[in-house]
Amino acid sequence: MRGHDRINRCLPDELLIEIFRRLLDSKPSRDACSLVCKRWLNLERLSRSTLHIGASGCPDHFLSRITRRFVNVKTVHIDERLSLPIQFRRRCGSESTSSYTKKRRYVKEKSGSEDSDFETSSISDAMLSVLGEGFSKLEKLSLIWCNNVTSMGLASLAQKCSLLKSLDLQGCYVGDPGLAAVGQCCKRLEDLNLRFCEGLTDAGVVELALGCGKSLNTLGVAACAKITDISLEAVGLHCKSLETLSLDSEYVSDKGMLAVAKGCPLLKVLKIQCVNVTDEALAVVGTCCLSLEFLALYSLQKFTDKGLRAIGSGCKKLKNLTLSDCYFLSDKGLEAIATGCKELTHLEVNGCHNIGTLGLESIGKYCQQLTELALLFCQKIGNKALLEVGRGCNKLQALHLVDCSSIGDEGICGIARGCRNLKKLHIRRCYEIGNKGISAIGEYCNSLTDLSLRFCDRVGDEALVAVGQGCSLHHLNVSGCHQIGDAGIIAIARGCPQLRSLDISVLQNLGDMAMAELGEGCPLLKEILLSHCRQITDVGIGHLVRNCSLLESCHMVYCPGITAAGVATVVSSCTNIKKVLVEKWKVSERTKRRSGSVITYLCMEL
Repeated sequence: MRGHDRINRCLPDELLIEIFRRLLDSKPSRDACSLVCKRWLNLERLSRSTLHIGASGCPDHFLSRITRRFVNVKTVHIDERLSLPIQFRRRCGSESTSSYTKKRRYVKEKSGSEDSDFETSSISDAMLSVLGEGFSKLEKLSLIWCNNVTSMGLASLAQKCSLLKSLDLQGCYVGDPGLAAVGQCCKRLEDLNLRFCEGLTDAGVVELALGCGKSLNTLGVAACAKITDISLEAVGLHCKSLETLSLDSEYVSDKGMLAVAKGCPLLKVLKIQCVNVTDEALAVVGTCCLSLEFLALYSLQKFTDKGLRAIGSGCKKLKNLTLSDCYFLSDKGLEAIATGCKELTHLEVNGCHNIGTLGLESIGKYCQQLTELALLFCQKIGNKALLEVGRGCNKLQALHLVDCSSIGDEGICGIARGCRNLKKLHIRRCYEIGNKGISAIGEYCNSLTDLSLRFCDRVGDEALVAVGQGCSLHHLNVSGCHQIGDAGIIAIARGCPQLRSLDISVLQNLGDMAMAELGEGCPLLKEILLSHCRQITDVGIGHLVRNCSLLESCHMVYCPGITAAGVATVVSSCTNIKKVLVEKWKVSERTKRRSGSVITYLCMEL
């Protein structure tokens, strides 16, 4: 009956708050609920525990408001790369905006530099202190590239947020006193990211380890020139519960890694990009870190099969291994991993030019739990390796191949017949793979939902017809496959009604007929990229958007058949559209006025 509010009469505050909390991953739904009435607005504010904030614009004024509105927040993400929402900028008021503008003008005139304008639009130490006062229950804080935050602000926040468990300082120029204050005040700290913190030295890390080393579980350090082996020795001595370490440094050697390996026996995840680390350190990791499950080694120029054999013989629980640009590894090292780490589920080999067919064959023979395999720039791995993987790894769900010139249809057919649970197949610039291999995928791998065939010159319509008949794809990328035309895309449109994203860029033989079929057969399509498709015109675009009402993103640069009328059709027909990439001269003044915020122009002036 009109005028009667039965929901508010029947539901208590506690139940409504619980409902709002269950909408945690749907911010638009929560925002919509807060507009129903004042009661719902206040309760929604009480239920909100996570905030994502852009730090550019006038973040200080913004933070002072939200700390008063949301009192139960436990997680805050502040990213200098993001801007404030438009609705806030409209609400800031003429007085605050005017004072902010005057402040910017004053600083620019005083310094004589445009760079000062950037400085004044960053979050300050004072507002970090306000953040600590307003969110005393804070457990997780991310400060991404907040350049104006210093040790003073960080120390003030640490004193007020003793419950802090996770801290991300990526790109912040904080110093040792700030990090020491975190160690002294935040005894529950478990997760710390120090990537690109150029102001830190060993002194700050040592103080942190002394203060909260007992609780520290995850540590990431990258591009910190003043953090050396001394810091890692302190970590090894005081952080006995450390489980995850990510390290990217030219100033760390075996000495620091040995200290961590010996002092942190619970280590489960280890990511290393340190040119001065050798087999000696990895041998100790294999001996001491018996719980290791994830190992990623990047650009280790002094790492050989000897170190990999130690990992294989000691780390029996290893499940995920990434080897990138480790030039001195060979088949023997990979064989040691295969025979020793039989629980391996994920393997990536990237640019290790001495690893060939024999090494991967051993993975196929012994690692029957393998679910994901990525081979990038592996010129020596051939079809026999994939045939063995197909025979032994029937649980494989994802395969990535990039620039593997020795792998062709024979290997892909072996994967198709043996790995029928395959859900994702990404292939790029593998010129020996053609219709035969991809047709076999369509015939045998009926669970496939994600297919990417970028610049595979031998793949044509025949392959897509087989895929359309056998698989219900959600994502398809065939950019640069010049032999694909209307017939192949029409088969996909008719056989894959669940398709959500499609990249058909640089397909010169594709025309309006395929667009019409996509519009009819794929109503769930949200993203389409059709740049450099010279035969697609406004007519095809009109057919496409007629039924694809959920479309959110459309890229259509260098399409001479698409004019300003086609662009206007896209932005006016698709109510959910968020991004349209097009040449600037194709956007009419009327389209700019109606949908200027969703138009992205191709940069032609570089």
